[in-house]
Amino acid sequence: MKKSRVLILVTNHSDFEKHNVDPTGLWLSELTHFYDVFDERGIDMDIISPKGGKIPIDSRSLSRFGLDKKTKKRYEDSKFMSLLKNTKSLSDINWQDYDVLYFAGGHGAMWDFANDGDLHTLTKKMFEAGKIVSAVCHGVAALQNVKLSNGEYLIKGKKGTCFTYFDEGIAGVKKYVPYNLEKTLKERGMVYSKSCLPLGKHTVVDGKLITGQNPNSATETAQKTLEVLMKTV
Repeated sequence: MKKSRVLILVTNHSDFEKHNVDPTGLWLSELTHFYDVFDERGIDMDIISPKGGKIPIDSRSLSRFGLDKKTKKRYEDSKFMSLLKNTKSLSDINWQDYDVLYFAGGHGAMWDFANDGDLHTLTKKMFEAGKIVSAVCHGVAALQNVKLSNGEYLIKGKKGTCFTYFDEGIAGVKKYVPYNLEKTLKERGMVYSKSCLPLGKHTVVDGKLITGQNPNSATETAQKTLEVLMKTV
């Protein structure tokens, strides 16, 4: 039986493009929580980025509110963190080698994930080939502009979620984000849902498309993704 393999995309973008605003980047737990679930099952993973190279990490995700015990363990693991020092780029991989495509979040993803044509082509090919596409929080920004071969948006008519615009206010960055991701997904035809509570855990599965609302949903998103994968192998 073919051994499963997962492709994880993380952002290269490191700022809000505003003066006097703290840098952004990858929200670390959205990578580590997903990674932990698949690592425990012995499933191979590759972490890449649109451009390759060193990955910026949002300092807020390293605060006492963002750095839970499991993520802290990974952050203090030099072997794991070395995976983020010189990532491969999209052009360095063959999408056919993978069974799952996962987009980790962090506000940086609102820029490079949303506007990378090669990333969108990769997503379209994997989805149309029956691969699993999964994303959490701002990682869902990768899906908003992906069009399938029939010309329709991938997310049209699909159930899903992302970091809510209301929660951007709680995070203190509503006036800095480049657009309202929640609104854009709805305009593209996503059947959007969210937790009843601000920053509440919420994951949506629609066939082989799995999306999580926020960092608190990363583990659940990974678990749901793994469940779908186990049904296909």
